[in-house]
Amino acid sequence: MRALLSVSDKTGLVPFATGLVAAGWELVSTGGTARALEAAGLPVIGISEVTGFPEMLDGRVKTLHPRVHGGILARRHQPGDLEALAAHDIRPIDLVVVNLYPFARAAATPGIAFDALIEEIDIGGPSLVRAAAKNFKDVLVVVEPGDYDRVLDALTTPGASTPALRFDLARRAFAHTAAYDRMIATTLEAVRVDEVRGDFLRDEVLEPEALPAIWTPRLAKVRDLRYGENPHQAGAWYAGEDSGFGAATVHQGKELSFTNLLDLDAAARIALEFDEPAAVVIKHTNPCGVATAETLAIACARAREADALSAFGGIVGLNRPIDADTARELVSTFIEAVVAPGLLHPEVVLPILATKANLRVVTTTFPPAAQERDVRSIMGGWLVQDRDRVTEARERWPGHDAVRVVTRRVPSTEEWQALRFAWRVCAHVKSNTVIFTRPDVTVAVGAGQMSRVDAVNTAVMKAGAKLRGTVAASDAFFPFRDGLDSLAAAGATAVVQPGGSVRDAEVIAAADEHGLAMVFTGRRHFRH
Repeated sequence: MRALLSVSDKTGLVPFATGLVAAGWELVSTGGTARALEAAGLPVIGISEVTGFPEMLDGRVKTLHPRVHGGILARRHQPGDLEALAAHDIRPIDLVVVNLYPFARAAATPGIAFDALIEEIDIGGPSLVRAAAKNFKDVLVVVEPGDYDRVLDALTTPGASTPALRFDLARRAFAHTAAYDRMIATTLEAVRVDEVRGDFLRDEVLEPEALPAIWTPRLAKVRDLRYGENPHQAGAWYAGEDSGFGAATVHQGKELSFTNLLDLDAAARIALEFDEPAAVVIKHTNPCGVATAETLAIACARAREADALSAFGGIVGLNRPIDADTARELVSTFIEAVVAPGLLHPEVVLPILATKANLRVVTTTFPPAAQERDVRSIMGGWLVQDRDRVTEARERWPGHDAVRVVTRRVPSTEEWQALRFAWRVCAHVKSNTVIFTRPDVTVAVGAGQMSRVDAVNTAVMKAGAKLRGTVAASDAFFPFRDGLDSLAAAGATAVVQPGGSVRDAEVIAAADEHGLAMVFTGRRHFRH
């Protein structure tokens, strides 16, 4: 039995190869892989001994040869294939272990020259992988070091090298080469050609284009879900990144549902808007309570009490690791799930959370918003956009150049604080929305209404007299003064909105009539 090994990632290579030799396998290898195996004292046949040719063109040509690909692609059940091997003195290759040049690492290197980047495009490796994967019934193909143990076990246990195992490895192999080609295509989208000099920006840092002409994400199934939004819909959870919900740990609780994950995502997005300890309670992707406080436990309690009726059975998002006090708050009532960036002293926190066995506890790390895109499907297509970032609220107000007072009355210090809080929350509520808050807690959320007057009325229905002395935020401008009149009647003393309506002057005049302070941000935050 002959194995061909040629890997860039040499993690676990020597123990795996040692196991192969012990099981009677003959090793064929190339370049650095061969040197690593020889350094470990393992017998290795160089690829040039197989092909009869030296490695050529600075290593560009090593394995592209009939003596290699014939040995991989020959179908063992086809007499004609075996006769062809015999006629040309070609030995079959029964195992191909390959992973590809580190193109992604090269592409991320600041200042890399274009020609140097091109040399990191693997040619022979993908050809070997695809050939072995195509002939998976006769040839095992391994592209991930994480598969070494199970493959070695299959090769040393009678009957363990099953068709199911071989097919699974083949699918992984095709996914590996597909992801590799996607990375190359995406990176080259950012390269601009200077038609005068015939240059390809070889001395400049290559940065990915904001939205490339070809977008092909790599998604791996995390798990099947019980169902989708409703029991008659199939559902599954896929991941495409190594952060956020692509790298989440589920510590306990019932199986996560499709809607749980949507709500956890909504909760995390709002919690991450704040630097101070923050807690969010979500129902149906909208917040029913958001609060900040000096401790996470207090923020958690205040967010829940902001709308206790709606919070029952909700989803909680936190922007700090869960400590013991916060854990006790979480289990003091019924919530479905919680997401946080970690657990503080897990040996203490997990037993507290375990008193609510069905509570789903999810932890993960989240990438900066600037590195993320939002993706949604439509019939026959996909919509891709940069993640909405409330950058105008990252600074204290007043102070940000784009934020300006447009009324005669200027917000008080407390109103400024409340307006900034409200604006960060408002951006994550389904539009049309008008929300009412105090400096560190929501009071009422009017979400997803067909008019801004309806949004105000929804908030009034929920909170009534509690709205007196609050501030309000609207995710988009007021097209008429009636929305402004409604929130003034509800008891708000100040309002923040983007501005930009053709009737802004009319709306500003209405605010002045009511004695409201009004701030324009110059930026809309729709969320559909």
